Amino acid sequence: MKNQINRLALILLFLSACKVSKDVAPTATLPANYRYTATTTDTSNIANIQWKSFFTDATLQKLIDSAIVKNYDMQIAVKNVEASQLLLKQVKWNYVPEVALNVTASSSRPSDNSLTGLSLSQYNLSSKHIEDYSANLSLSWEADIWGKIHNQQKSALAAYLQTAEVRKAIQTNIVAGVSQGYFNLLMLDAQIKIAKQNVRLNDSTLRIIQLQYNAGQVTSLAVQQAQAQQMAAAQLIPQFEENISIQENAISILTGQLPDQITRNATIDQISVPETLSAGVPTNLLSSRPDVKSSELALIIANSNVGISKADMYPALRITASGGVNTFTASNWFNIPASLFGIVAGSVIQPVFQHKELKTKYQVAQVEREKTVLQFRQSVLNAVGEVSDAMVKIDKLKLQQNIAASRVSTLQQATSNANLLFKNGMANYLEVITAQSNVLQSELELATIKRDQLNAVSELYRSLGGGWK
Repeated sequence: MKNQINRLALILLFLSACKVSKDVAPTATLPANYRYTATTTDTSNIANIQWKSFFTDATLQKLIDSAIVKNYDMQIAVKNVEASQLLLKQVKWNYVPEVALNVTASSSRPSDNSLTGLSLSQYNLSSKHIEDYSANLSLSWEADIWGKIHNQQKSALAAYLQTAEVRKAIQTNIVAGVSQGYFNLLMLDAQIKIAKQNVRLNDSTLRIIQLQYNAGQVTSLAVQQAQAQQMAAAQLIPQFEENISIQENAISILTGQLPDQITRNATIDQISVPETLSAGVPTNLLSSRPDVKSSELALIIANSNVGISKADMYPALRITASGGVNTFTASNWFNIPASLFGIVAGSVIQPVFQHKELKTKYQVAQVEREKTVLQFRQSVLNAVGEVSDAMVKIDKLKLQQNIAASRVSTLQQATSNANLLFKNGMANYLEVITAQSNVLQSELELATIKRDQLNAVSELYRSLGGGWK
């Protein structure tokens, strides 16, 4: 008997070492360097910088801090991590046998004409009731021959790590979203200031033209055109005020607060754009981007599901045992040792025909794994594309900013000259109005370009996987 047990143990050990399915390793084609960047082997990049060191504005830091703690998407993500951690702890118990306590008491009165009733009459029992009283512990254990439990544990661990990566991804998006909203708010502050300055400039021009009209030097057309230019600038103010309120509401909601005013002291000109921004090499994305890492973990889960569904098609060795007390009279229920009983059984179950459910489940798991591979490659491709987009935006917006700044300087000088010439009668009102209109648009565009530059830097930081540290 001992030799048979040892032989069975060796067989189980050998079978447990067999893998019923082969894992698919994640692979993705990556370029040596990002587009629009110089060839480099330097792996350092801005994603390794903590967000508090990357965004140094005190007001912005306070907003991001609040968002990380109070944002509801972040809070939900934390709860998902807690739930997956509980499931991971539970799956570790799958190797332990199942134990159940059963206590039953029954009484039945069979028909006198039934086989049971006729049997009772032969014993001349005073009672025609059949009673049964039992209290026992039952044990059930299935040998993990094909690595089913091992795959369950691997899947649970990957799912736990995946929820942690999702939380990181949400944080990177929140950091980028709050920073970009803040930069947009500073741009709107600058634009509404520009519009108000232009209205005051138009007021001065309109007063001079009105005096000329009263003196008969110009027609009413000149007054009307000056008024129209003034109203065009004035119309921008309520538009910017509306956009500011909407942007403040959006930032408040991101930070987990009710819509309210956002206090700020800095101007957009005081926020500098870094001169050098290291993006590293594309292979860094596999470890730094939370969404890419999450896709990689999803493939581990898919591999585990294939192994589990494949193991379901193989024989299962189950051992059951039950022991306790049993009697047909309540008075002898716990009469020890007379009422004691014990049962030990072993079984090998091989699924034969289950409406092709097991095979279909296995095939579907394989298809899902193939989809996961494609999704992983897609996430890598999107990540590389996002970094490349951010890099070209930063590069080209810098050129645009230089041109726009020169254009603003030129137009501001032209406006000043036009006003002087107009006051001295050497320029007409159309030249002044045109100069004021041009400088208004160019100054608004310059503020927009500065906002776009800051947003591109924030987007590069996010696309490289920065923001969760």
